[in-house]
Amino acid sequence: MGLFLGIDLGTSAVKAVLIDERDRVAAEASAPLIILRPRPLWSEQDPENWWIATQAVLDILASAQPELICGVRAIGLSGQMLGVTLLEASGRALRPAILWNDGRAEDEGAEIEAAFEDFAGLTGARAMPGFPASKLRWLAKHEPHILERTRHVVMPKDFVRLRLTGEIACDRADASATLLMDTLGGFWSSPILKCAGIDESRVPRLVESAEIVGALRREAADRWALPPDTPIIGGAGDNMCGGVGAGVVRPGQAFISLGTSGVYFLANDRFLPSRCSGMHTHRHALPALYCQQGCILSAASALAWMAGVLGEPEVARLIAAVEAANCSVATTPVFTPYLSGERTPHNEPHLTATFSGLTLSTRREDLVHAVLEGVALAFADCHQALVSTGAAIEEVQLIGGGARSRLWARLIASAVGVPLSVSTNAAVGPALGAARLARQALGLPLVSRDVEVEIVSPSEELAEALAAKRARYDSHRAIDRAGWH
Repeated sequence: MGLFLGIDLGTSAVKAVLIDERDRVAAEASAPLIILRPRPLWSEQDPENWWIATQAVLDILASAQPELICGVRAIGLSGQMLGVTLLEASGRALRPAILWNDGRAEDEGAEIEAAFEDFAGLTGARAMPGFPASKLRWLAKHEPHILERTRHVVMPKDFVRLRLTGEIACDRADASATLLMDTLGGFWSSPILKCAGIDESRVPRLVESAEIVGALRREAADRWALPPDTPIIGGAGDNMCGGVGAGVVRPGQAFISLGTSGVYFLANDRFLPSRCSGMHTHRHALPALYCQQGCILSAASALAWMAGVLGEPEVARLIAAVEAANCSVATTPVFTPYLSGERTPHNEPHLTATFSGLTLSTRREDLVHAVLEGVALAFADCHQALVSTGAAIEEVQLIGGGARSRLWARLIASAVGVPLSVSTNAAVGPALGAARLARQALGLPLVSRDVEVEIVSPSEELAEALAAKRARYDSHRAIDRAGWH
């Protein structure tokens, strides 16, 4: 039958999954990553650590499942989007990669937008701080010596591709989110590249997501007992692969992702540029499809932060304690999850997170519950931003590691006001989508219909309690914004 390997380079971990032709998960593994925050608003990672974690994940699979990994027929790649990775000719990184949730390039984004009559109409989104076009212009102004030495600018997953195959390429879906591309045309935009301070010879060749781009190097195949010359496909950014993994492959289908960040992703057969509300529109990983997206910069990362503050090393144990505590939304504090600023719908990198309504009766479980509520309310903001564009949302999946919690799923469903479908593969997310694209590249069906799905419906009681908190939730942002302006 054969198996397909999906590798997802996330922000907090590298994950890999082996699936068969019917989407059954045969094995999975993960290895953690850390984020560097050397200055306020900065968010970086060392690309070498991406490769170390990828090797660790494949070592785990090769050691635990040798009889399975030797049957891999193709490999798909997924990865965190928007990370600016600068390489010299040898392929070595010249500096830490600047990540999607980095907020330093606000001024540079405004400068790029001012240089074009309708920047969002060309690229699909405004030049917000986290996007590569803005960050490359920042580098051109503040680290020109690094940019001058740069031979290749690649996305995070494409750094892993280089190590696996020796090939430098980027799929059009991930590339469209750099805001360096004519999204509708499907090619790099020379005027934008020039404005960002980068020569066109430095960006990768563009490929399709389900296109075979290279073959696994002999030394890699030998290390993990993978078949020699295993094909590796173009892949896509984690949001697009998350869509494929969730079965969001037709217009009107959507997913909400509970990863490090939170994403509300809607498939569309029309290119509808996003000009407001911190929304962005890119190419999907599938031909003739686009995606409208809202992004909250702290979702599962807000929960991980709360776990660290409380000294709890196991987030799952913290969630279990909260579910057992039977907290009441009417009495828990109000939390705004702006730990890294916010993108949708505010586009304000300086926003900060807040708690209010604390009393001597507030327990640790109440604090955690408030974090879950705050993320749910942020997704409701994304939903409103999407609906305001005239988007028709027919069905919504819930994916990502946070999808394991039914409490969180109920809170989100209630805040957003739509039922959520949660599959047995929901936590696998983008790695599953990458493996599905690898399967499609060999001419096999993209999506199997054998996966079990549970429907999590909104609770009227929870919806009313969350709505009652909305005014206080919104007022936090107004107060915080007044402070930093």
